[in-house]
Amino acid sequence: MDGILLVDKPSGWTSFDVVAKVRGILKKSGVPKPKVGHTGTLDPLATGLLVLMLGSYCKRAQEFSKLDKTYEVTMKLGQTSTTGDREGGISETSSKIIPTEAQLKVALKQFVGEIMQTPPAFSAMKVNGQRAYKLARAGKEVKLEPRKVTIYNITGVDYDYPVLKFTTKVYSGTYIRSLVEDMGQELGTGAYMQDLRRTKVGKFSIQEACRIAGLTETAIKKYAIKLA
Repeated sequence: MDGILLVDKPSGWTSFDVVAKVRGILKKSGVPKPKVGHTGTLDPLATGLLVLMLGSYCKRAQEFSKLDKTYEVTMKLGQTSTTGDREGGISETSSKIIPTEAQLKVALKQFVGEIMQTPPAFSAMKVNGQRAYKLARAGKEVKLEPRKVTIYNITGVDYDYPVLKFTTKVYSGTYIRSLVEDMGQELGTGAYMQDLRRTKVGKFSIQEACRIAGLTETAIKKYAIKLA
């Protein structure tokens, strides 16, 4: 079976869990040694659009991994996390600052366009051949160099301290956890990512995706996209 399969990943699932699920369904349906791969991971905490490649399309995975992505972000101010999200150790910050909407607007503008960003230690980036998150979990120091990323826009801002929600379209390779932490630092409050949902990858939308509960051989055949 060849094509692109869009899946709405639930929280708690790794990207590989979804790949394994689809692979298992295809194997049971009689597809010998089914080839299934993804075009960019989503953290277990995150939900939303996962673009899977089936069969011969796996060869094009790298091509699709470079597509722009859109996320719905929920961040919490006034606290920080050891992992940058709500799954880490949460600590209150000493700051008593409560940013006004005007201050928030000014701060967010600093993050639109090309910016320098340091990837989080708990990421899939490799350090001397090893995944950064594995080193971080082992208590080892992880040093990642800042790199240039692009934030196209920040829209749909909904602010009710300490919770800030927004939608952002970014270039591939941008880490939302790092973006949130940097925003918290700019605001002087500290912050961590509370929730994250990916809604678009390139021209693909979450509205076209199949839910995990509905993944069957029939559904895979129905939702698989063929490209010219």
